[in-house]
Amino acid sequence: MGSGPGSVIFDGANIWTSSYLAGNVTKLRASDGAMLGSFAVGLNPEGMAFDGANIWVGISNGTVTKLRGSDGAVLGTFAVGSGPFDVAFDGTNIWVTNVFSSNVTKLKASDGSSQGTFTVGSSPYGIAFDGAQIWVANSGGNNVTKLRARDGTVLGTFAVGSRPIDVAFDGANIWVTNHNSNTVSKL
Repeated sequence: MGSGPGSVIFDGANIWTSSYLAGNVTKLRASDGAMLGSFAVGLNPEGMAFDGANIWVGISNGTVTKLRGSDGAVLGTFAVGSGPFDVAFDGTNIWVTNVFSSNVTKLKASDGSSQGTFTVGSSPYGIAFDGAQIWVANSGGNNVTKLRARDGTVLGTFAVGSRPIDVAFDGANIWVTNHNSNTVSKL
């Protein structure tokens, strides 16, 4: 698998994990955990997303790598901001948090072309799509930013606990983990 496992995602049949220290991602068959492959992606891979066919991996060097889900072949590497951390898919586009740039980058999933970079709060880590909006956990600002997925317009910023790291959508609500306050916020 590799050392320093970080993110984990499910592609409908397989589990993918990023290995921060090993510079790879590993594909495991979900039914029995059998290793199906390990694929080099670059130094310090972080968050991942599945777009229905491909795996997108945030790499600490300021890029995102796109892998074909069926065989792990690298389909492209695309520049984003400084310190990409988490990745989300909105049905058409890939969104990436850039921790050191305090922004998110939107890429067209079909070809990786940039669709814009949007300022959010300080040190954005986690990102989620709720079916219409993008939610970003801003660790340095103790808040969450809500963006309209269509054009990146900021729709609001909401206070949460201390040092929010991750965000998830349950079909009705947004959930945020607050690292320093040992809490979870529900929006």
